[in-house]
Amino acid sequence: MPQQLLRTLAERHADDPVGTLVAIIDWLRPGPAEDAASAIDRIEGLQAALEADPDAQQALHERLGEWLDQARFFQILAGLGLFSRRGFLRELGQRVYERLNPAPADPMNARDVFYLAFHETDDPDWVAQVPPACWERLMRTLWPWEPDETGQRGRDRLTREALYAVEMLAIWIAAEEFEPDILRLDPSMATRDSSFIALQREVGAYVRDYVGWLEGKLKDFHDDAHIRVLLEQCREEVERLRRRAVSGGTSIALTHLLERLGQTIARIERLLDILDPKACEQCSERATTLFTELVEASAERHGIRPLIRRSVRQLARSVTENASDKGEHYIAGDRPAYFRMLASGLAGGLVIAVMALIKIHILESGFARLPETVLVSLNYGLGFVLIHILHGTVATKQPAMTAASIAEQVELGERGRANPRKLADLLLRVGRTQFVAIAGNVIAALSLAFLIAWWWQQQAGTALISPERADYILEGINPVTGLALLYAAIAGVWLFLSGLIAGFFDNRAAYLGLEARLREHPLLRRLLPQGTRHRLAAYIDGHYGALISNFAFGIMLGSTGYVGYLLGLPLDIRHVAFSSADLGYAMSQEFAGPLMFALLLGFVLLIGAVNLTVSFALALNVALRARGTRISRPLNLLRAYWHLVRQRPASLVYPPAADVDTSTEAAHDGNAATTTSRDEPGNHGDR
Repeated sequence: MPQQLLRTLAERHADDPVGTLVAIIDWLRPGPAEDAASAIDRIEGLQAALEADPDAQQALHERLGEWLDQARFFQILAGLGLFSRRGFLRELGQRVYERLNPAPADPMNARDVFYLAFHETDDPDWVAQVPPACWERLMRTLWPWEPDETGQRGRDRLTREALYAVEMLAIWIAAEEFEPDILRLDPSMATRDSSFIALQREVGAYVRDYVGWLEGKLKDFHDDAHIRVLLEQCREEVERLRRRAVSGGTSIALTHLLERLGQTIARIERLLDILDPKACEQCSERATTLFTELVEASAERHGIRPLIRRSVRQLARSVTENASDKGEHYIAGDRPAYFRMLASGLAGGLVIAVMALIKIHILESGFARLPETVLVSLNYGLGFVLIHILHGTVATKQPAMTAASIAEQVELGERGRANPRKLADLLLRVGRTQFVAIAGNVIAALSLAFLIAWWWQQQAGTALISPERADYILEGINPVTGLALLYAAIAGVWLFLSGLIAGFFDNRAAYLGLEARLREHPLLRRLLPQGTRHRLAAYIDGHYGALISNFAFGIMLGSTGYVGYLLGLPLDIRHVAFSSADLGYAMSQEFAGPLMFALLLGFVLLIGAVNLTVSFALALNVALRARGTRISRPLNLLRAYWHLVRQRPASLVYPPAADVDTSTEAAHDGNAATTTSRDEPGNHGDR
C-alpha cells in the first residue's frame, strides 16, 4: 500500500534521500508473478497518496530537492552507456576487481545512485515497459517542478549539467580524430578542418550562448540546427571510416573506437533533444527515454558477461567484415563459375587421395602417439597449403565470405528483415556451390584412391593396405555402429574456426600494410631482386590468411585424436573428402558389391552433410551476431526457398542458363560471383 511506503520513508529515510529513492524503486519493482502493469498501478497509487497528503509530499520534495541541488550528473550523462575509453582489457580487469572488492557508492554521484536503485538484472525490462508518461508523472510527484524558485533552480542546474556533458562529449569526439588508427585510415584528417573539429567549435558556441540566454544576457536563443547538420556529417565520417577499415584492416581497438564515436554522437543528439526549449512538450518524454536507456546501461555497469559479449561481437565483426571481401570460395552464380568450382573440387580431391594414402602409411608405421600426431598434422597442414597454391578446393568449406554475404542480405532488410526471395536465392546458390564441390572431391578422391590401390596390387602383387586397416576404415565411416557423425561435427567446428582464422589474418595483413612492409623489408631487399620481391609481397599479402589458416587447420585436425587420447575421450574427425578417399582404398582390398558400396558411399555423403551443416551454422550465427541482426521470419524464408525449388527443381544442383541475381551481385560489390579466390582456407581432412 502507498500509505505503508510513506510511513517507511518518514520513519527510516527522513534524512536519507538516496535511501528514499532506493526504497521507492524497490516498492515499485514487480514481484516474481507480476508484470509492468503492477508497477504502473503503484506509480498511480503513490501519486494519489501524495496528493492526498500535502505534508508528506512537501517533506519528500524538500528531501529530494536538496539532493538534486548537490548531486553530480556529469558521469551519468556523459559516461554511462558509452564504451569505455580504457579499452577492453583494462575495463575487464576493473570490472572483475569491482566485483571482488566493490568501491563504496557515492551518494552524490547520480551514476552510483542509479546502480543502487536499479540493481536487479530484470530492471531494464520492466522499466522499459512502463509508458514514458507514467514515469514523467512519477518524476513530477517526487521532485518539485512547479514554476517557483525551488523548481526553477532544479531545472537550471540539470540544464547546466546537460550542457557541460554535451560540451565535453564534443571535445572527446574532436580528440579522437588524432588517434593513430583514425589517422592511418585517413591521414588527411590531421591537416583539414574535419567535421569532428567543426562540431566541437559549434557546440562550444552553442553552450556559451545557451548559458548567456539562461542568465538573461542574450535575448535571442542560439538554436542547434547547425549542430544537427554537423552531427550528421560526423556520423557519415564514422561510416566512411568503417568502410575504409574493411579494406584497410581493423582491430578490436579500432572497432571499439569507431563504436564509441557513434555512441557519443547519439548521446549528444539525445541531450540536445532534451535541451531544446522550443520543444518543451516533448522534452519530458525524451528525458524519460534517456532514463530507460540509462537504467539498462546501469544494469550492465559492473557486468563481466555483457562486456565480453559486446567485445566478442566487435571482434567477430572485424573478422567477418574483412572476410566479406575475401574468401577461397565465392558463390557460383552461373554455369562457367559452376564448372570452375567442379574443376577446383576435382583438383582438391586428387591431392586429398595422395594425402589420405600418406596418412594411412603414417598410421601403419608404428610410431609413438606424439610423433605420429606431428606427422599426421604436418601431412594435413602442408597438403592443405598445397591445395590452396594449386587453386584447388575441398568440399564443405563454408567460408566467412558466404556467411557474411547472407548476413549482409539479412541486415539490408528493414529492421533486420531480409527480402525472403533474395535470401532464398542466395541460399540456393550456396547449396549448389557446395554440392558441386562435394561432387568434385568425392569423384576425384575415391576414383584416384581406387586406381592407386589397384595399380599397386597389379605391380607389386600385394594389397596397398592391410585387411585390418581396410576394416578399420569401413567401420570408421559407419554412423550406425560408430561415432562417425560426432567426429564429422568436430571437423565442422574446425572448418568454422579456420574461416575465422583466415578472416583474422587477412584483416591483420591489411591493418599492418603487409605488402608494403615486405616490399621494403631489409633482408628481402638484399636477397631478392625488386620484381621478385614485389611479386612475393603481393602473393603473401593476398594469401596471408589462407596460408596460415590452412596450416593451422591441419594442426587442429591432426591433433584431435591425440587430445582425446590425453583426456581419455573418444575424439576424432571425419570429413567427406578424406572419407571418400579412405573408402576407395578400402574397396580396393575387397569390393563388397554394388549395394554395400552404395550404402558406404551414402555414409560418406552423410558425413559431408554434417560437416557442411555444422560449419555453416556456426559461421552464419557469428556473422549475424556481428551485424546485430537476425532472420526474423524463417517460415517466410522457407516458403520462398520452396517456391524457387518448385519453379526450378534442377537448380538445386545445376544453375539455370543466364542465372543472374541482382541481390547476389550487390552483395559482392556488383561483380559476378566466382568460384575461387586467394584469401580463405578451404581445406580439411580426416583422421
